[in-house]
Amino acid sequence: EAAGGERVFTPSNAMVGLRLKLRCTPGDGAQRYGPPQEVESSGPVEAGPGACTFDSRHLYTKKVCGQGSIRAVSYNILADTYAQTEFSRTVLYPYCAPYALELDYRQNLLKKELAGYSADLICLQEVDKSVFVDSLAPALDAFGLEGLFKIKEKQHEGLATFYRRDKFSLLSQHDIAFSEALLSDPLHKELRDKLAQYPLVQEKVLQRSSVLQVSVLQSATDPSRKICVANTHLYWHPKGGNIRLIQIAVALSHIKHIACDLYPSIPVIFCGDFNSTPSSGTYSFVNSGVIAEDHEDWVSNGEEERCNMPLSHPFKLLSACGEPAYTNYVGGFHGCLDYIFIDKNALEVEQVIPLPSHEEVTTHQALPSVSHPSDHIALICDLKWK
Repeated sequence: EAAGGERVFTPSNAMVGLRLKLRCTPGDGAQRYGPPQEVESSGPVEAGPGACTFDSRHLYTKKVCGQGSIRAVSYNILADTYAQTEFSRTVLYPYCAPYALELDYRQNLLKKELAGYSADLICLQEVDKSVFVDSLAPALDAFGLEGLFKIKEKQHEGLATFYRRDKFSLLSQHDIAFSEALLSDPLHKELRDKLAQYPLVQEKVLQRSSVLQVSVLQSATDPSRKICVANTHLYWHPKGGNIRLIQIAVALSHIKHIACDLYPSIPVIFCGDFNSTPSSGTYSFVNSGVIAEDHEDWVSNGEEERCNMPLSHPFKLLSACGEPAYTNYVGGFHGCLDYIFIDKNALEVEQVIPLPSHEEVTTHQALPSVSHPSDHIALICDLKWK
């Protein structure tokens, strides 16, 4: 019974699927509301999420941050196209209640989660096109965020970037598919020539449908401040370290063209699911600016697919949220795969919003769960201009 005598009914998991007939008896206001009414639910009653993994995080993000700061979010939201397979239900997420894998349930949880972060920039991965158009874009629009979408041609999911309209305006978009850019853009000729020496690897890289979304934004209050926001989701396979190195090399060359040639010296924020742990070649390359031709990731899928090549990029990038123990937590794996890389010459970290506690993440064994809509955890940080 809640304050004020209102009766609160919370269905338990055991009650999922029941139709309920509730008798509502008004208290002191009986004269106003008339005699007791019987109300029958129109559909099965589903369990609510109870306490959510993001509730405590919302305490840090109640307000939009000030003009000189940018709250950035990066989040792989788990595409419905992957969540709803038999493999997902029985092998990947057997611990997750089936109703909690349903799209409507997860979407509602997700909108609640994202709205509570009061973000200025949100980079999402694994966004179903219908989820973007029918659900996320309208919901976040109501909170002052404008959305951009880039689909993977072979899948029904892609990347979404949202920016706060009263803080930024969109100057230009520079989205690419890695395979297409590598084949046809003169920017990548040197890498293309190197890769041609390794036909097996070349073929694998060109088969991937991974994309890069790049948006150039301008500050609404200070037009001299522009920012290059990149968002990606790299190849997922555990033995695909060599493929990810080539994808990230293409991404960084493309970003360099935008942030050094088209808009000289604008700062970069590079978000995404890089499918790479902090011990990987991809993370090391982004962080240090170089990768040696003898790095072990060049032989990640065995000698047959070895493709040794030295690579470099000009940026000074830093993982704004550090190296959490994990950003992806499923039954068979947990590790840090997601990052918000920032240009440390121009931006600094004001605060990192703490990740949910291990206890919260494992309340229902692993992710996703009734209280968390994805198998990944959102990264959130407040950045400020130097």
